[in-house]
Amino acid sequence: MAALRGLAARRRHSSDAPPPGDEEIVAALYREYHRPLLAFVLRLTGGDRGWAEDVAQETMVRAWRSARTLDPDAGSLMPWLATVARRIVIDHRRSRDVRPPEVGDGPLENLPAADEVDGLLRKVMVAEALNSLSAAHRQILTETVLRDRTVNQAADALGIPVGTAKSRVYYALRALRVALEERGVTP
Repeated sequence: MAALRGLAARRRHSSDAPPPGDEEIVAALYREYHRPLLAFVLRLTGGDRGWAEDVAQETMVRAWRSARTLDPDAGSLMPWLATVARRIVIDHRRSRDVRPPEVGDGPLENLPAADEVDGLLRKVMVAEALNSLSAAHRQILTETVLRDRTVNQAADALGIPVGTAKSRVYYALRALRVALEERGVTP
């Protein structure tokens, strides 16, 4: 506060002296209060130096903005600065508590990602193998496997006897297995 008092005294005694510039005010505040303010804020932030420096800087900016309204005859600006710094820390904690916690990419980088290309390639090969079957074999597999019907339900849907449906399922699965093996897919 001595620096601000000196600037205020110069203003009172010298009417022709220009008012103190922004640089002078900031320099005076910084010289006199930066170290004690930073020590105070370090305790508020639990020793997080980066956060403490950000809070101290924001406090100094607010003091600079309010420099014209501050009383230069007060003993010290430290109580005012401490109150402002405490409010900044509280506001930061409140805003952080409202948001979900931030997660970096570190843990996610180490997780194995499912290789979707292999699954897609397998689906294409199965579709090709199905297309290589006769129409009757494709129909019975569509009814029993894809539509999840029993052999009796598939026979009714296709209008064929149950025995024919059973034999078609058997031979269609054998033909599908051979077609898949030819394409390098193990069923």
